[in-house]
Amino acid sequence: MKSSKTARNEFWRIPLRIRTVVFCSMLICRGSCLTANAQEPRFVDHSLLIAPELPCTWPSHPFPRFAIIHSRTIGPESTYNIDTLLIDGNTGTQLDVPPHSVARPELNRDKSGPLGLAYTDKIEPWQFGGEACVVDVRELLDKAPKGESPLVKVEHVERFEKQHRKVRFGDVVLFRSDYSDHYYQPLPEGRRYIADILDRKASGYPDPDPDCMEFLGKRGVLTLGTDSASMGPLPDLAEPTHYAGLKYGMIWTEGATNLRELPSTGAFYCLLAPKHELGPYSEGRAFSVVGGELPKRLIDACRHKRAIDLSPTLSPKLPLTSSGIDTGNHRQVYLKIDFLYSEYLDMWHHGHLMDSMTGTHLVPPSYALPADNKPIPYAPQVRGWLEEYEEKYGRRGSSTMTTEQVPIEWTCGEARVIDVRTSIGSTQQVRWPASPEITVDQIKAFEQKAGDLKSGDVVIFQTGYNDAYLRPHPADTRMWLQPLQGKAEGWPAPGPDAILYLKSKGIRCVASDAPDLGGVDPKRALMTYWALGSREMVGVEFLVNIDKIPAQGAYFMFAAVKVRNCNGGPGRAIVLY
Repeated sequence: MKSSKTARNEFWRIPLRIRTVVFCSMLICRGSCLTANAQEPRFVDHSLLIAPELPCTWPSHPFPRFAIIHSRTIGPESTYNIDTLLIDGNTGTQLDVPPHSVARPELNRDKSGPLGLAYTDKIEPWQFGGEACVVDVRELLDKAPKGESPLVKVEHVERFEKQHRKVRFGDVVLFRSDYSDHYYQPLPEGRRYIADILDRKASGYPDPDPDCMEFLGKRGVLTLGTDSASMGPLPDLAEPTHYAGLKYGMIWTEGATNLRELPSTGAFYCLLAPKHELGPYSEGRAFSVVGGELPKRLIDACRHKRAIDLSPTLSPKLPLTSSGIDTGNHRQVYLKIDFLYSEYLDMWHHGHLMDSMTGTHLVPPSYALPADNKPIPYAPQVRGWLEEYEEKYGRRGSSTMTTEQVPIEWTCGEARVIDVRTSIGSTQQVRWPASPEITVDQIKAFEQKAGDLKSGDVVIFQTGYNDAYLRPHPADTRMWLQPLQGKAEGWPAPGPDAILYLKSKGIRCVASDAPDLGGVDPKRALMTYWALGSREMVGVEFLVNIDKIPAQGAYFMFAAVKVRNCNGGPGRAIVLY
């Protein structure tokens, strides 16, 4: 192998004319690559990982600690990896909405108003995103006494405006201190993130004071974010700062991270969070899009309020999880858990116990695939299904790709809605439980009318099922129970052949407004999920409002809460157009 010195000497022996051509070619190639890269949108994750050993929950009593329970694992009793989550809205990267501080109007408090009813299930989806305006306040990090927060002032925003432009409606003002990047670490070191501040052992996280919030509210800014643990300065300005902003109808991200990846202006920023009924806050997933034309398109949609919410409200009154075919095989029902009463707001702070596939959710490859290729002690019937599947479709394979490993760009893309409602009623009652199977021919027929599917598109099967049957008790049995028990036809669902065809077209994400992509026949459902997982494809299930998506120019966005080692993932889906 030649030394670098020998290589340099040999290069300089090459005639000048040839060296010049080579050098110019390198410059042109490098310039072309940079230009091409500049035109490609890049997704940046701004979410904290949620795991029991991380400081992801507010540490004060009586806030609940996050827990993930692997309720079922692939083996003799289950063909899927099934998880249960105990999670509070103040977990990880999170969304705050006005009722966090604004009281309901009927209470007639000093802080009462209509925005006291703007819960997480009421906020319009256009408000979740906008143009990121990154206010750099890194000079404040650790610049306060122990137990106190350095304050972001009006002058910090004015400095940004002097350097760039005035902030306005449609912007997402982000306060960048790099606090989460430095201090969000596994416990016990992670006590520095929140607990050590509360115990007055460390300087507080930087946050805006009430005057700064008033300034932004009068500018028309309705969406903010901070990479601190909360938007409330400690020890005594948390509530005044919250109210100063929330009374304007603001929402914001708490616990963002990785804001260093953003330019000062021009990127699209978004926080998507599960839609909890009467929720004053929610765990969420924050991300941005940088580069190319996509950020401008998404920013324009939010600024002009062109957005559609595709997720149902999460409520204990609704049948949001499967009842199962046999006794004992139901998923964890969605439960609201009250833990702290606010007398002023006349509201219980609450968390939730729920299946990780509650409401709109992600299906990662790990859901149906084992972590390795070691033999699985499936039940005898399932072993027969596997032999049949592998003979026709190839190896089932394995995967360790849980929810937090699925790139956000996999679940975002041009919305391609395939209407399969004509399949309804096509099964014979004697074959129930059965679901109408979405076929390759149906997909090809769509392409003939609407154009070929392309890599990066998100295919959404429109069944109309959830819109028709997602009802509270006693009208809830038609959603899951009747079709699973063979008393009604199941919802349309793609078979493995349709999944393989979509993979051949470069499709990474398949979505549906049905309860799931598998259908009610357990054998066919399992083969569909094996096909998805083995091709490194993901699903987004349990959508609503698909009929409201425009035929052209709609961009689908979904993001699941970033829970480590989770085999599902509650989240929120919207369309911007």
